[in-house]
Amino acid sequence: MDLSLTEEQSLIRDTARQFAETELMPVAAQLDQTSDAELLQQQLRKLAELGFMGINIDAQYGGTEAGSVAFSLAITEIAKGCASTAVTTSVTNMVAEVIQAVGSQTQKQRYLPKLCSGEYAAGAFCLTEPAAGSDPAAMKTRAVRDGDSYVLDGGKIFITSAEYAGVFVVWAVTDPAAAKGKGISCFLVEAGTPGLIIGKREEKMGQKASATNEVRFENCRVPAEALMGQENQGFRIAAGELAGGRIGIGSLALGVGLAAIDYARAYIAERQQFGQSLINFQGLQWMLADTYTELEAARLLLMNAACTKERGEAFGSQASMAKLFASEAANKACYTALQLLGGYGYIKEYPLERNARDVRITSIYEGTSEVQRIIIARELMRGL
Repeated sequence: MDLSLTEEQSLIRDTARQFAETELMPVAAQLDQTSDAELLQQQLRKLAELGFMGINIDAQYGGTEAGSVAFSLAITEIAKGCASTAVTTSVTNMVAEVIQAVGSQTQKQRYLPKLCSGEYAAGAFCLTEPAAGSDPAAMKTRAVRDGDSYVLDGGKIFITSAEYAGVFVVWAVTDPAAAKGKGISCFLVEAGTPGLIIGKREEKMGQKASATNEVRFENCRVPAEALMGQENQGFRIAAGELAGGRIGIGSLALGVGLAAIDYARAYIAERQQFGQSLINFQGLQWMLADTYTELEAARLLLMNAACTKERGEAFGSQASMAKLFASEAANKACYTALQLLGGYGYIKEYPLERNARDVRITSIYEGTSEVQRIIIARELMRGL
């Protein structure tokens, strides 16, 4: 097995790394403290100019067409600089990919160039509801056909980038009499559509600069052409795209974990106690060794999932394994890094407390660790 990167993949990784170091790291603390939406959108526009908003999108629609491995590499590097920017980038890529996968030619031509170019600051993925989180098939949002339109009513929660998204991918029940998960359809709703209401911005523990909002649909009328794919076949689309999103979130978690432990390693190399550098103590060396080993294992799982997706093969189980392991390992890495700094790790002047807050959500969104275990176990049982 050849694990070496192509020239293009290396270039994308290095470009993302340079951008994170020069543009994101210097303002990450400011974004965390102020949730400055304009500053975040400035960074997103710069990333779009560099081609990071359509990494796996065909060039004819303005995408980079670099594949899933390049996407994973880029999100990891961006997350080292700023987790809020990374999650916005990841979700926008996911929105673009679902449009490319199942959208009509008209839909692709209308929305993909705007997402890839940065004309749309972001895209939003509207699936989760108050009573339908880990069980999205239980959603209550309805879409009723009315002549040449559909009328949407219902509510979604925890929607990333809703405040400044240009287009929303929305799932709604179109056949309430169908079996659970069988009567759901997928729609594209443009920002500014009457009846599309952006609710309050959630006050979160971490990733504070990334807007997370409630979204409501109140007699929201969209043209019939807003339907993506076939009517009542939308849940299958959601399940497939969530698997790809898990590669993104696992990659984000890896980046935050690496940022934390890299900082801690440099810190203990300089910090003096008992007449010598802390890094000379074997106990701390072993903490580093274990953490870097676990993060390297996470990287390999993510690369395997991304490569499998890129080959066009079923990758759901691999994506769940990668997301599960990477998010759990990154959470552990951040707390290990904070411990290595001792009391300084608990102070906001240092980035570790932000890393620890930012990483916590990675084992929850795009499917909790518990849901990933269910998916993995289901695949194992299917193979019997």
